[in-house]
Amino acid sequence: MTQPPVPTLYEWAGGNEAFERLTTVFYERVTAEPLLAPLFAHMAAEHPRLVAAFIAEVLGGPALYSQERGGHHAMILQHLGKHLTEAQRTRWMSLMLECANEVGLPADPEFRSAFVGYLEWGTRLAVINSQLDSLPDVDSAMPAWGWGPVGGPYQG
Repeated sequence: MTQPPVPTLYEWAGGNEAFERLTTVFYERVTAEPLLAPLFAHMAAEHPRLVAAFIAEVLGGPALYSQERGGHHAMILQHLGKHLTEAQRTRWMSLMLECANEVGLPADPEFRSAFVGYLEWGTRLAVINSQLDSLPDVDSAMPAWGWGPVGGPYQG
């Protein structure tokens, strides 16, 4: 008997619709968060959709963010000079995970381990990049997150 193929994290979560639900709820709630609201005070109406497309692409979905915005490099640009704090990162993570529960993203340990792993990695990278006032490597590849480990320590 042949095993069915392992779905991507994107497929397992429910595709674009799942990530758009997540980011819509998240960004609706962010305005009531004292640590986060100032960061998103001038957020464009399309911001939740763009973040959903980014997360979806990283987790194995279509390359919509890369096609529309320019990939990982474009996301890095969004954080330059913002001087994000660890407290802001921690609250962003906590709220994102609360919203993931609220919108019904899969709660199985394998999915949540990979999802939380990516969010931890991504938010920590955002904090690092936010301290920079100049552009880091323009050729930074779009992250591609799967079910397994990242393959080694962050080297900068």
